[in-house]
Amino acid sequence: MAQKNHDKTGTGDAPVVDEPGRVRNVVLVGHSGAGKTTLVEALLTATGTIGRAGTVVDGTTVCDHDPAAVRQQRSVTLACAPITHDGVKVNLLDTPGYADFVGELRAGLRAADAALFVVSAVDGMDAATATLWEECAAVGMPRAVAVTRLDHARADFDETVALCQRVFGDNVLPLYLPMLGDDGVSTVGLMGLISQRVFDYTRGHPADVREPDPEHLPAIAEARAELIEGIIAESEDETLMDRYLGGETIESGILVEDLEKAVARGHFYPVVPVCAPTGVGLDVLLELLTAAFPTPLEHDLPVVTGTDGSPRPPLTCDPDGPLVAEVVRTAVDRHVGRVSLVRVFSGTLRPEQTVHVSGHGLADRGHPDHDADERVAHIYSPLGATLREVPYCVAGDICAITKSGSAETGDTVSARDEPLLIAPWEMPEPQLPVAVVARSRSDEDALARNLARLVTGDPTMRLERNPETHQLVLWCMGEAHADVVLDRLRAGGVELDTEPVRVALRETFAAASKGHGRHVKQSGGHGQYAVCDIEVEPLPTGAGFEFHERVVGGAVPHNYIPSVEKGVRAQLERGLLSGHPVVDVRVTLVDGKAHSVDSSDAAFQAAGALALREAAEKGQVSLLEPVDDVTVRVPDGYVGSVMSDMSGRRGRVLGTEPDSAGGATLVRAEVPATELVRYAVELRSMTSGAGTFRRAFARYEAVPAHLTNELRTAHPGPTS
Repeated sequence: MAQKNHDKTGTGDAPVVDEPGRVRNVVLVGHSGAGKTTLVEALLTATGTIGRAGTVVDGTTVCDHDPAAVRQQRSVTLACAPITHDGVKVNLLDTPGYADFVGELRAGLRAADAALFVVSAVDGMDAATATLWEECAAVGMPRAVAVTRLDHARADFDETVALCQRVFGDNVLPLYLPMLGDDGVSTVGLMGLISQRVFDYTRGHPADVREPDPEHLPAIAEARAELIEGIIAESEDETLMDRYLGGETIESGILVEDLEKAVARGHFYPVVPVCAPTGVGLDVLLELLTAAFPTPLEHDLPVVTGTDGSPRPPLTCDPDGPLVAEVVRTAVDRHVGRVSLVRVFSGTLRPEQTVHVSGHGLADRGHPDHDADERVAHIYSPLGATLREVPYCVAGDICAITKSGSAETGDTVSARDEPLLIAPWEMPEPQLPVAVVARSRSDEDALARNLARLVTGDPTMRLERNPETHQLVLWCMGEAHADVVLDRLRAGGVELDTEPVRVALRETFAAASKGHGRHVKQSGGHGQYAVCDIEVEPLPTGAGFEFHERVVGGAVPHNYIPSVEKGVRAQLERGLLSGHPVVDVRVTLVDGKAHSVDSSDAAFQAAGALALREAAEKGQVSLLEPVDDVTVRVPDGYVGSVMSDMSGRRGRVLGTEPDSAGGATLVRAEVPATELVRYAVELRSMTSGAGTFRRAFARYEAVPAHLTNELRTAHPGPTS
């Protein structure tokens, strides 16, 4: 959340509400290019929040303020843009549509009480949008659909609605139909199905409302009948359907009231056509957002515990209740410091208030558990990157705080005298590794500082310093995510390069072997003398290392036997043929020689290592690679492609099963880790962004002989 304009002159035009009933938190979701950011820009302009709409192409929109978003011409971060309509504050949460930035999408869903699915009338939707609809359905989140880009020559509203009904299911019905102009292509108005009125935008926004033309009546009548039946089916008045079927005309006021209740409960999903550049549909969409979407009072709140995990009573959305808020996004600005977007669930957040900031449960992502008391100096209403100071933020609302010393994404902000903890929301596991290396010693310090800053705000990125390959690896969600991370590092003054990611391989003995180690040096004074003979045997996978001795007659003095073992262990760690550690072997010391003066601990360590190297030269040393348990979740239509691809990766498919969430299949397989380095990118391409996977180390297995040299070259050991 880079800072554009830091206004501390007062509240300015920032909307301030006193009670949760006057707030709506709406997250806009949909695939990249559907028009979410453009729609937000149009709504900001229509409500007078900004004077002139910016464009994505020019990089002048309120929500796409991140330099990476401007460069890529697509959203890469979550942005909040509040508007006011009919006395209601609507916090519009604009989310990225590209799958790499799903962490920002999850944050937006956490902060919202309802979702507006934005679907292009030109491009339809992707599989990831369909999956997201299912996820919202699983938690009962109210939803509506805005069909955009009606001004395009290839726009097809009817087909888009039909697509939504096929993918999203029942009760997805339009409230309005687009009305074409005299040219038969441009959309100049809407036909209201409940009101049976025409909303004419020929003279701009807001619309002129008038009676429909005769040629509009058949289309209105047909669609209206289907809409009324859908609304009545969800009505709490069980007599309404009988009355309607009996021929009674149901008043529009009753239909609107039942519609709003059904939408707020998440049982009915209205479709509204909108055209952001021309203003068509903006006023009716605003009415839907404020009148039909639920208030924070109607939304279930997350479970809270004490910071020690002890249970606490359920939260209520009460401005006078205990303070409980959550940091849904944090960015570290080089000039302002930490800027945190906060959703207040209970209580009221005020300036000059001392709060408790607590973050637990994300240590595996580079976020150690932490607790700290901090003073909140100022409260802001965020408008994209612009911060406008406000006097307070009540339960149900969203605000921003700055200069926190410890706040990270997912942290809980609560009262100092009653610290509480909200369980973090589910974060996707990053699966694309990117190895980075600083170009100079001075860049190493800058790299460490900037990485700490990025990890603070992005829990979907994981930082790993691999002790075996000695690489610094950034685990990202995909190539676009990695590009943004690397751009931000370079923007922070870090000169760095990327290098191929190396997988930690192993070596082992495939058959028994013998080795003779002779370390003899004379250079005046005390020399070095040690001779040992060893036998090496392979052990079962996972057995580790065993050392035994069968020396007779004191050929190797007892006090030097541990020295031989130490030398052998050191050589096992350094590797034999390709610099990878050697595992699962038994080494037995069977004979040797010593000198009463020149033998030493160091000499016998060297002799033990030499003996092991000779055993490797005489015997058969195999290369081992890690094999992972992989579970892939894909829509049913992609199962065949995924299983075929697994076979091409030397994977063993163990089976499939329906996903408990429905509409998808889980494919379970065992796959070599060397085949998974770029699987996150390739699975996304294969499944149109709808496939996800998780992995866990299973064991090491021998590399096929024909691939041994290839893998040794591609993944050299750190000591090779």
